[in-house]
Amino acid sequence: MVHSRTARRRWTAAIGLTGAAVLALSACAQSERGGDSGSGKTGGTMVFGAAGEPKNFDPIFNDDGESFRPIRQMYDTLITYKRGSADLAPGLAEKWEPSADGKSWTFTLRKNVKFHDGTPFNAAAVCFNFDRWFNMKGAAAQSQMIYYGDVFGGFAKNEGDAAGEPLYKSCEAKDEGTAVLNLNAYKGAFPAAFGLTSFSISSPDALKKYDADAVQQSGDSFTYPAYATEHPTGTGAFKFEKFDKANKTITLVRNDDYWGDKAKLDKLIFKIIPDENARKQELKAGTIDGYDYPSPADYNTLKSDGFNVTPRPAFNILYLGINGANTPALKDLRVRQAIAYAVNREQLVKTKLPAGAEVATQFHPKTVAGYADDVQKYPYDVNKAKELLAQAGATGLTLKFYVPTEVSRPYMPNPTEIAAVITDDLKAAGINVEIVSRPWNGGYKDDVQKAGKHDLHLLGWTGDYNDAGNFVGTFFGRAKAEFGFDDKNLFDALAAADAVVDQTKHADAYKQVNRDIMSKYLPAVPVSHSPPAIVVSSKISGLVPSPLTDERFDTVSKG
Repeated sequence: MVHSRTARRRWTAAIGLTGAAVLALSACAQSERGGDSGSGKTGGTMVFGAAGEPKNFDPIFNDDGESFRPIRQMYDTLITYKRGSADLAPGLAEKWEPSADGKSWTFTLRKNVKFHDGTPFNAAAVCFNFDRWFNMKGAAAQSQMIYYGDVFGGFAKNEGDAAGEPLYKSCEAKDEGTAVLNLNAYKGAFPAAFGLTSFSISSPDALKKYDADAVQQSGDSFTYPAYATEHPTGTGAFKFEKFDKANKTITLVRNDDYWGDKAKLDKLIFKIIPDENARKQELKAGTIDGYDYPSPADYNTLKSDGFNVTPRPAFNILYLGINGANTPALKDLRVRQAIAYAVNREQLVKTKLPAGAEVATQFHPKTVAGYADDVQKYPYDVNKAKELLAQAGATGLTLKFYVPTEVSRPYMPNPTEIAAVITDDLKAAGINVEIVSRPWNGGYKDDVQKAGKHDLHLLGWTGDYNDAGNFVGTFFGRAKAEFGFDDKNLFDALAAADAVVDQTKHADAYKQVNRDIMSKYLPAVPVSHSPPAIVVSSKISGLVPSPLTDERFDTVSKG
């Protein structure tokens, strides 16, 4: 493992001004690109098995791992994360400084950096990206900017379901190497949130040339412009070559003009293989060189066959989501509590999740400040579940349980098997379940997160940085179709916690939010925290597993 549990407790994500000042760093490119730059074979092609298709390749319109994995290789953010940890490190910005009130951030940018189209990276390009996001037009485009809504709140003009006051105020290019970002309020997520993959910096010329903002919606489906599908243009160590949908392969090539240590591989191919067993067989056959989230049941077999299986630290949450909008009974807290009591999470963790997984009592791990030991807990108790259902007049309840296919997530190695266990538990408590299976990026996420067609669903999260707001704020900080509730008291409490500058008080505020979520609201049932693994061939060296699943392949060699 990259980190022991003790080491994880020492992670610093630089939330607030004290941490920000400490991390106002300056460093050379080599020291920040993860090391191992002077060793390892150069050349060759690595083929990595992906569980599903990316939604597209425009960072701002994405929020899932299957899309982010190739995007991270092609783009850079202003701030990044040190290899193998959640600590912050310079990215396109060599250093960053907040104002005394935390409402302005000054970024000192790297020099001599170019986008893949040959145009220069500079402060004007940084401001163009932030202005683009803030001024995005169209309900369809705004609805796809999940991270922007969670972090920045609102747009210059909110459309469709977009709501909230904008956090972003302006961006000033003081000179070519200095960008100043101005906010309307302090936010505890910064500076760590500047490292989010969604906030990668794109070439302004390419964005304009390929009509990047022209997202279209037809029913529940979205169509993305040429920038997002054929011409993604960042500053990263790899460049986009093609997405061959017929052969289900994404091909990236080394960027020989990269500002940091050049990638060792000539090519990096992501081969989309939805079935986990098929990924395993292709690894054994040598047609792929690795894949993510192998089944815990396969760890020992893969190791004995000579493959390198590396578990990451658990920095995630799996939850059983409850949509209170469609079925009236689910608006009743007693029914939601009955669902929590009905699921034997201890048994689920023991039988379907990897060694080291833990039952979750709230919606972020213990290592995140704001974790409350005294939240209301829901131990397995089928009789208590039946009693609550009877009190609520909800006996004989039938619920649509949406389950994703063609995906394996760090918190959810096999959704179908996990859903089967939960379904049996619910039926034992008297809740009838209708399973609705949908492909992850072929209907599931839109049905759940946009249309809210479900009653129950499986979803989760791997933390982007070490702050409670990145978990509970992301889930419950605003009205979402996923949970089907709109409670101003909870939204205000989360916003207030996020705005507390003092870090002790910041954590205390989130502790109270966690207590309230588990006792007053319960919009979902926290299930588990799981240490996901990544597996590669013995021919692969230099891959550094990340607790954030933020692996970069520029340090990888293939022997």
